[in-house]
Amino acid sequence: MSLKAGVIAVQGDVSEHAAAIEKAATSLGERVTAVEIRKAGIVPDCDMLLLPGGESTAISRLLEKEGIDEEIKAHDEAGKPILATCAGLIVAAEDAHDERVKTLDIIDVTVERNAFGRQKDSFEAPLSVTGLDEPFPAVFIRAPLISEVGDGVEILAEWDGRPVAIRDGNVIATSFHPELTADARIHGLAFFDRQ
Repeated sequence: MSLKAGVIAVQGDVSEHAAAIEKAATSLGERVTAVEIRKAGIVPDCDMLLLPGGESTAISRLLEKEGIDEEIKAHDEAGKPILATCAGLIVAAEDAHDERVKTLDIIDVTVERNAFGRQKDSFEAPLSVTGLDEPFPAVFIRAPLISEVGDGVEILAEWDGRPVAIRDGNVIATSFHPELTADARIHGLAFFDRQ
């Protein structure tokens, strides 16, 4: 049986994430079909969801306009896995420190947008991530900073003493872009390595 992975496709690296999910599944002996989500009605049929990067104010506005926001919350409440990356982390957060972003409040963190600098300040760093044997080559592009984490939130990775990957129940969120490498282990950790 094939699992259904939904990639929220209102913005961001949609095809890259779909490819990473499929690669992670194959490497772990799982079968998955990735679908792009641009309108309501698809999320309820998904076994897992991915909320990619992009521009967080635009993403939150489009999710609300299309009615996808409430479906993502229901997916979370059902305990199904979610991976939120970069702007997806901002949208998933409890507090984005920006009233223009209507957050989903599915992870108990506070974030600061573009805290790692502008596009020209982008960088790659080898991260030690809980659950992975070898460092992960994380790509940071206009990355948000996780400034506060709630009591039940597990910090999976830090860079320069600051959290950049967390797990809050069934949700894993990263400040970086795991889809921009050939390494699909973050997708594997989020979707197929359920502890």
